[in-house]
Amino acid sequence: MNMKLILILILSSLAVIFIAQNVTVVEINFLIWKASMSSSLLIFFTLVLGFILGWFNHGYVLYRKAKAEPIYY
Repeated sequence: MNMKLILILILSSLAVIFIAQNVTVVEINFLIWKASMSSSLLIFFTLVLGFILGWFNHGYVLYRKAKAEPIYY
């Protein structure tokens, strides 16, 4: 078998086990907004939000760094 396929199967199996063990419904309160969802979905959305914020922050840092460096002709 291909090593990449084995790694994908292992990671997807771990994800299914994680989701199956974290089906407890939690309630989220933020100001006047309320939501109920499973804890595994909450962790997943938090992870995705962290990736997106990190990606934007990295792009901003690269932009600021490129803007600060002088251009020589």
